[in-house]
Amino acid sequence: METAISFGVWSLVPLIFALITAFWTRSAIFSLFSGSLIGVMMMGYNPDATMWGLDPAGGLVKLIAASLDGEFIRISVIIIFIGILFELFKRAGVLVAFANKVSKTGTSPKKVKFTTWLMGFFIVDDYFSPLMTGPIMRPLTDKARVSREKLAFILDSTTASVCVLVPFMSWGAYLGGLIAKEGGPVNGASEAIALFAASIPYNIYPMLLIFFTMLIALEIIPDYGFMRKAETRAREEGKVLRDGAIPMVSDEGRDIFEQQQDKAYLFWDFGLPIIIVFGTVIVSYLIFGSLLILEAFIMAVIYLGSSLYIKKYVKDFSDLTEIGVVGAKSVMSAIIITALAYCINTVTKGLGAAEFIMSFSESFMTPSLLVASTFFITAVISFCTGTSWGAFALMIPFVLPIAYGFSGGVAHDPIVYKALAAVVGGGIFGDHSSPVSDTSVLASVGAGSDHMDHVITQLPYALMVGAGTIALYLVI
Repeated sequence: METAISFGVWSLVPLIFALITAFWTRSAIFSLFSGSLIGVMMMGYNPDATMWGLDPAGGLVKLIAASLDGEFIRISVIIIFIGILFELFKRAGVLVAFANKVSKTGTSPKKVKFTTWLMGFFIVDDYFSPLMTGPIMRPLTDKARVSREKLAFILDSTTASVCVLVPFMSWGAYLGGLIAKEGGPVNGASEAIALFAASIPYNIYPMLLIFFTMLIALEIIPDYGFMRKAETRAREEGKVLRDGAIPMVSDEGRDIFEQQQDKAYLFWDFGLPIIIVFGTVIVSYLIFGSLLILEAFIMAVIYLGSSLYIKKYVKDFSDLTEIGVVGAKSVMSAIIITALAYCINTVTKGLGAAEFIMSFSESFMTPSLLVASTFFITAVISFCTGTSWGAFALMIPFVLPIAYGFSGGVAHDPIVYKALAAVVGGGIFGDHSSPVSDTSVLASVGAGSDHMDHVITQLPYALMVGAGTIALYLVI
């Protein structure tokens, strides 16, 4: 889906249209599809096509073929098995038992929200964290009358933000590779990762966001804007979702607190599946250097399905299959939105949106504004494309040579640390606030929230933290 035509500012049209439509209609599927269709028609003009030079159907087929790669399939299968595992938890009655057990020690909104925030530090992975923490905490936040929008915000703010503060995880390896590729005063991956680690104290945005989220969770900072309306609705009306919301995980009208078994085995049917998931992920990282998230959830589903069959909590294999179908069906909207997010990312890349933003910013990339403008530009690119890693790949080759020039060719210098941290922080801004970010989508999946409700309620918070980050970069 690449194009040789330079669209300039027009390259932003599909995404801007999708964003405006999304905020207006609150329909992520409709807006993302519309934006993708506009981009397809912009890129695929063919004078020989029958519809006045346009071939939207053929263009969409090509777009889907170019966008939905193996990574998309992997994420989709992970989401499906999350849905199945959650459905098995409900059949086992362990969610009710777990919520009742925890409620004995108090289920105040503050305590539940703070516990959710704290779990983000123990599950250091931008995909795994919201998908695991969300289903565990969702019954408790629902019982405490915490809105799904607030749960999604806490999940989203403690995923990638935590990942970039841990240099030995996959994020550090990826950023180290980009830094090493630029060469200059850095020789090899080990030096590059060391440079990234040295820049972490200057990575203001994720640290400020994590701290801000904690204060919001503890209600030290009061909610405002759309989030305040959502929390008021949940507290006063008991509606964790607004009327007309389309949650990314559907309960199909069933209250999980009404689904109970005579005896729920908390350790065997709740604790052990979670141990299997965590254990598989940790062991796979230590042995293979990669997180086998999909394999972890498959093993947990096989174990729990077998356990329920042995205990006769499922009638037969047909009943077990039906549980799997219901679980997969409950997350179908999440898979569709993820697919459309991949498609519009391909469109913005093909139209050259990121390159336009970079060329436009060259006119005001001065030494005094280097760090603040780097954060701002990277945040815009990441928000528009929905990918922090893509923004890193675009901005590091652009910013590091300038920073090396200011430092006199020295790698370990404060200006280099700040510039690198600004790139990373800007990428994180888009990663958790953009409606087309896969991390943002997965936070909505984990929370079981309406995706656009999640985006709309958290965006004022992200913008405030982003503005504070820019202000701090201008004075340090």
